[in-house]
Amino acid sequence: MTARLLIVTNLYADPWDANRGIFNQQQFKRLAACMDLRILVPVPWPSVLRQPLRYRQLRREAMARDPLVDYVVFWYPPLVLRSLHPAFMFLSLALQRFGTFFEQRWSCILGSWGFPDAVAAAALARLRGIPFVAKLHGTDVNVYTQEASRRWQIVWALRQAKRVVTFSQALAQRLAHIGIDAQRLCVLYNGVDLSVFKPIDAQAARALLQFEPGERWLLFVGNLKADKGCIETLEAFAALAQRRPELRLALVGDGAMRHQLHNRAAELGLAARVRFAGRIPHAQLPNWYAACELLCLPSHAEGTPNVVLEAMACGTPVVATQVGGVSEVLPYFGGLTVPAHDAAKLQAALAAALAGTWDAERIAAHARRFDWDANVTALQALLTEASA
Repeated sequence: MTARLLIVTNLYADPWDANRGIFNQQQFKRLAACMDLRILVPVPWPSVLRQPLRYRQLRREAMARDPLVDYVVFWYPPLVLRSLHPAFMFLSLALQRFGTFFEQRWSCILGSWGFPDAVAAAALARLRGIPFVAKLHGTDVNVYTQEASRRWQIVWALRQAKRVVTFSQALAQRLAHIGIDAQRLCVLYNGVDLSVFKPIDAQAARALLQFEPGERWLLFVGNLKADKGCIETLEAFAALAQRRPELRLALVGDGAMRHQLHNRAAELGLAARVRFAGRIPHAQLPNWYAACELLCLPSHAEGTPNVVLEAMACGTPVVATQVGGVSEVLPYFGGLTVPAHDAAKLQAALAAALAGTWDAERIAAHARRFDWDANVTALQALLTEASA
């Protein structure tokens, strides 16, 4: 009998952003080929109430594209009682999807994201007497477990879990440090879609993106927010650009710091040399990796960022910070790592990477170890075992 899996996660495409949680989208859609599953995605109420009619339309369109998913409005008090968000998510899910939780039969519930998702999912699983598995990603471990009000709830939830999946040894060590039994922990690195992310012709990619001959481009891919290091990327680029007139910077992604970054680039006199590409379809990223000299990702905290794996799969070297599982997947021949928050070392690493010689095929061959098919096979086995 095929195991039936119910997933609770906010890290998935929502009606507003088709690229949200792209790694979960790739993993869960592959998992659906071998398991009967359903994905419940909590959507914060403020975004719903701002445009209720638009939300209803986008929700219908999103569910038509992806029949695995169901969107549920996540109700909580504004600005206060953040530590009680798991309770509010529990109530939002239980009351709006009573039939899903209490009338349908599930072999296992998976909570993907530590707080509040995994806590709410653990409570629902315990109420139903169903096995529970948690999947932790990065900030939910590195940041949230630093706060006592969140840490005890995350620890409680993970102690209910049959297994706890993490993306890196670093995350697993942090969880063991706060009291999670090492026997419950399983490190399962994210995968890469190797049919999409692979070396392609750099000149063709540069022509497609309208790069000028002689330009050398640095690339940042991610949310434009402070903890992703986008400001550090811009400042390091500015320092290098003073003596490298051929250097350019591409920022792929969007976020709260976009206007600040625009203004800062203008202040530095670099507006013409910084390209804000915005959000782009995931399948178009290989053109950017191929056309640029290297990927820069100076995050303050991470799990194991997929953009690092994707860049390497395209043969592109990476300069990143020594956070989370980055050093576990980025070998010396694939790029350079520096401490977080160290602008001088970041600038020096970018200069060294630009001056270095990199073996694109060797980098891509290393990244081919991180294959989604192997990842999903391992996850299915883990979930099946937990469901037994």
